[in-house]
Parts: sequence; structure tokens; C-alpha cells
Amino acid sequence: MYRSNTCGDLRTSHINKEVVLSGWVHKVRDKGFVIWIDLRDRYGITQLVLDQDRTSTELLEKVKELGRETVIQIKGLVIERASKNPNIPTGDIEVLVTELQILNESILPPFTIEDNTDGGEDIRMKYRYLDIRRNPVKDNLIFRHKVSMEVRKYLSDHGFIEVETPYLIKSTPEGARDFIVPSRMNEGQFYALPQSPQTFKQLLMVGGMDKYFQIVKCFRDEDLRADRQPEFTQIDCEMAFVEQEDILNAFEGLTKHLLKEVHGIDSQDFPRMTYDDAMRLYGNDKPDIRFGMEFGELNTVAQHKDFNVFNSAELVVGIAVPGGASYTRKEIDKLIDWVRRPQVGAKGMVYVKCNEDGTYKSSVDKFYDQEDLAKWAEVTKAKTGDLICVLSGNTNETRAQLSALRMELAERLGLRKPDEFAPLWVVDFPLLELDEETGHYHAMHHPFTSPKPGQLELLETNPGEVKANAYDLVLNGNEIGGGSIRIHDKEIQATMFKHLGFTQEQAKAQFGFLMDAFQYGAPPHGGIAFGLDRLVAILGGQETIRDFIAFPKNNSGRDVMIDAPATIDDEQLKELRLKLDL
Repeated sequence: MYRSNTCGDLRTSHINKEVVLSGWVHKVRDKGFVIWIDLRDRYGITQLVLDQDRTSTELLEKVKELGRETVIQIKGLVIERASKNPNIPTGDIEVLVTELQILNESILPPFTIEDNTDGGEDIRMKYRYLDIRRNPVKDNLIFRHKVSMEVRKYLSDHGFIEVETPYLIKSTPEGARDFIVPSRMNEGQFYALPQSPQTFKQLLMVGGMDKYFQIVKCFRDEDLRADRQPEFTQIDCEMAFVEQEDILNAFEGLTKHLLKEVHGIDSQDFPRMTYDDAMRLYGNDKPDIRFGMEFGELNTVAQHKDFNVFNSAELVVGIAVPGGASYTRKEIDKLIDWVRRPQVGAKGMVYVKCNEDGTYKSSVDKFYDQEDLAKWAEVTKAKTGDLICVLSGNTNETRAQLSALRMELAERLGLRKPDEFAPLWVVDFPLLELDEETGHYHAMHHPFTSPKPGQLELLETNPGEVKANAYDLVLNGNEIGGGSIRIHDKEIQATMFKHLGFTQEQAKAQFGFLMDAFQYGAPPHGGIAFGLDRLVAILGGQETIRDFIAFPKNNSGRDVMIDAPATIDDEQLKELRLKLDL
């Protein structure tokens, strides 16, 4: 028996009990006449004690040679601790060691296994198995497990069936780039790893499964950011005989359940916002509504004077920064420099201070009087003591720039509190987006998304105005889930493919299996997919998904621990009939 108890078990109720513990040597404190060892496992830390009066000389000498992270097994007696430690659950006791066996020695770790480690991110990624021993990483993985279990429990209790779908599928031209897998047995042909199980879950609805879910790995060969990985996990769901309201109610229920079980939060009904309103008020389709600073469009109150910067702009728009009137000129100049960065791309920023005496001081006083600036304050809902920040230019670009500034200011002001949760449904997305470079439309979500009822005819006359029967679930400024009511009619799907630029031959080659299935009584259906990595990170009070993945890739898509991706030898290339031109 390697252990009778874990290192997080023992309490005063175990005093005078003989126990066997196994774990890693966390620390050794040698005072000469007494030695303390902190023994650690997944469950906690137990202090071990050996001294000259009660421990054999042989055992004391053996302990003096122990290095950090060596794996040991001990037998001993639980005794009351003289100097108690209220910071750990086992702090009232210690174990007087009578026997000790070294199970596996450790060389010196490349960083200290502590909550606040001295290891940088690169070295911790290389030795991720050591990083997992640290409480922050370990606790994140346990938290992810808890969320996943609650998801499975809720969906199973509500009649959903978990079904596995294939990982080796057919490459399709939609979405991000596929990861490609050569087929040894089918020369010159390739599988793709799925970006999502989209078509398979629709086929499950044709198959009559009615309510499906899967916690599933997906793969996208795309540029990486802090909240993206080449392989990620989705909570993938689909339902038959549903309308949009059914989907929203079902998965609002799931999200409320998670907030309740994970954080003890009883949520009100989630607000809903159209895509157009989200863009107009916040400049993006996943607004963080934990704080205000809504956009105020100023065209009608700012384009009547001789200020050509505004007069020539498609959009003049501002936000009111709470308490920002106290900013010094130097602080405001730094904000202007921030919006001018290439990552944001604004040419400059106009500002107005709403002074405590009710007057206004702006960077454009030459062009606008107090009455004008008062109207700006009214439109942006600025109060005394606030700072109005105004950008102008092309509508889409300016909204994106002001959105970035709004989020940056909220971060600086401490308004993005990780223990506050503000969910929001965004609905009525455009069905199609125009690619300005090619002049062609592409699906904003995917080509299987249904238009809103009554808008199908607009596909022929004004495709850019068609609204999708689609919805996103946003939490704290992050999209955590998105879905739609699907097209279930073969003719409507064929029309959609036509407007996306597919020929009949291309549509049949890529999606003929789905079109064929629709001929056999496809029910009305729809669904949603949550990004599990992102959902867990936000529920855990963070936004970087890498911290909640056991073995993540770095920003270059590499696993530096196992050194992947890697070359393969010539024999494998020959077997796959592949030739690389070096």
C-alpha cells in the first residue's frame, strides 16, 4: 500500500493514528536538531517531522540527502502540531516519521514548484508536467473538470444524448484552413481534421436523434492569439423541431446552471441585443456590458462647424469616461498615442473635459462653443467630472477603434471585474458578409445558417440586408457560444450555395451527402456550440485559455514540450507517397 491517506486528508481527529503517505518533497527545513519536510500531492501538503530524540540517526541522515521533488513514501504517527498553520487544512497536525522510502529521486527542477514561481512562460511550457504540479495550474484543470461535469449533467438531465462524430473527415472550403491528414491506403487523397462537427450533427437530426451534444476536439489551422489554439474543445449541441426561442431558452438555462453551481450566482434572464445595436452602441458584436461607456453618435451635433476632420468623416462618435476630467494633459496625450498605435489605427482623438463648475474644455475650442459641447455631453451621457473621447472616420474602422479604446479604458479603471458576470444574447446577425477585395459574399456564420423567416426573397434582390436566424452568447465581452437555426430544405440550401459562389458541381462535390440526406425527411433543427476553453477561462476569472488547457501550444502553434510539429522520416514520406521539396 503506497498510502493510507492523501496529503490533504489529515486533521486533529487523526491524532495518534499511524498513516502511510506518498508524494513529492516540496520543502525541507533542517534546523540541525529537528527536520521538517513539506510533503505534497494533488490534495494538499502535510508537514512531516523528524528529530534527534525520536528519530534514528540512520533515518535523519537519509532525510538530509532529500532534494526537492523527490518522490517518497513515509510511515508515521499523526501528532498535534506545536506551531499551527491556519493557512492550510492540515495545519493543526504533523506526522512523526518512523519509516521513509525513496520511490524516485528528482534532479533539480528548472523552476521552483510554487504558486509564485520563478519560471518564465517559455520554460514552464517546455516542462509543462512540472508546471501542472503548481496549484494555479492544477486548480485550473480541476476547475475545468468541474465545469465539464456540470455541462454533461445538465444536458443529460434535459434529454440530450452524447454522440461521438468522426475526426477524419472531408476538407471543405468554408471557414479557417483545415489541418490535412494524408491517407496511406488511398494514394493522393487526404482527410481533414474537423473545424466543427457541423454537418454530422445535422445528419444526426436527420437520423432522428432529436437532442445531441458532444464535448469534442476541433481543429483550425489559423493564426493564434491568447484566446485561440490550433486544437480546442467545443460543447457542441443540436436540437430538432425547434425555433430560435427554444434554443435560447435551453442554453440560457445551461449557462445559468453553470453560474449557480460554479459561483453560487442566481442569474436574471439574459438581455438580448441585435447585432446592429451592438455595433452602434459598442462597436463590436460581443460587447462587455459590465460597465457603461456606450457610444454616442455625434454627426448631427458636430458637423455644422468649420472643423473639416469631422465634416469629412462618415462617422463621428464618442464615449464618456467616468472621472476622466481629472486626467492631466500628459495622460490624455498618452491616450492619443495609444489610439494612434498601428494595432488600433486612429489618426487622432478629440477630447472634452466636463469640468466640476459645469463648463467644458476641449481640444477643439477654436471650432465649438459651450453650447455645442453641452450637446456632445448630452449625446454621450457624460456627467460632471467625465472626459469625452471622440474619434471620426470610416464607420466600421472608427467603431472598431473606439471599441478598443473603451475596453482599454475599462481595464485601466478596474471596470472589468473578473468576479462579475454579464451574459448577453446578440441576435439578428447579417446572413452574408461582403468581401470588399473580391466583391463576393460569404457566410457570416456558415453556409447552413437559415435566413430569418420572411427574408428568403431578399437573397435575390438585396443579399446584404438579409438577417440570419443566428445568435451568439456573450459573457464579459467574449463570445462563449454561437449557433443558428439551420436550413433543412434542399432547395433553399442550393439557393444559399449559389449566393456563396458555389457552382452546382462544387456544391454537390463538397456537400452532396448533406443535400441527399435532406431528401429523406430532414426535420427543422438548430443548435449552438460553446467554446469550452474560453467558457472555463472566463468562469475562472481569466481570459487566456492556455492556462486552462493541460498541454497547450505556444503562440507559434508549437508544443515545445514534445517538440511538435516535427519532420517525419523519408520512409514515412515514401509510404504516404508524399515528396517534400526542400
